[in-house]
Amino acid sequence: LSHCQCALRPQPAVRAGMCLLMADTEPLKPSNTGWLIADLVPDTHAFGWARTEVDPALLALLADPQWQPYVVFPGEFAQAARVVQAVAPQADAAAPAAAPQGPRPLFVLLDATWPEARKMFRKSPYLDRFPVLSLHSDEASRYRLRRSKRSDHFCTAEVAALCLAQAGDTHAAALLLAWLDVFSERYLLAKHQRPVDLDSAAHQQLRALAGPQHTG
Repeated sequence: LSHCQCALRPQPAVRAGMCLLMADTEPLKPSNTGWLIADLVPDTHAFGWARTEVDPALLALLADPQWQPYVVFPGEFAQAARVVQAVAPQADAAAPAAAPQGPRPLFVLLDATWPEARKMFRKSPYLDRFPVLSLHSDEASRYRLRRSKRSDHFCTAEVAALCLAQAGDTHAAALLLAWLDVFSERYLLAKHQRPVDLDSAAHQQLRALAGPQHTG
């Protein structure tokens, strides 16, 4: 409890939605960042993934006409005709005058290790009819809680932030990255039994982005 950050949680306006397909062990990992997405994106849905069974609620979500699902995955592993580099233009949810038309983007994230994610992508035929959003970033991953053999791999929360930026939810994207930084910092401090520093760079960045709503 001494390192809990719930009291600092911002509540940005977000138009996009997230759909997490989670490998069986991911929800049990304390370093999983999918939960951070749910903290900030109200329309976050999470489902356990299984090769032989599909949750009816997941299929209903994907078929809901208010959403345009995008499967977020590297384009090199998908048929070229499915791959897109950007979502349909969206208005920023934080802008009062925004009046976006059409379905809202729903980003389907495969929350798993890289080998597991590739298996999930190949063995989920119910996703085959949706476009594959192939993301690119010039920045290195800021995630410090697990190691990856590939420098271009990002944690789930970082991928979600890239998706939010694509959808026009730019303020929410920045907040999610700041939220991730505070989580990573507090996680490591708790692990080494060190106290929280409320004036650290990560906390200051979160306060600056959260604005007047922030009371921590």
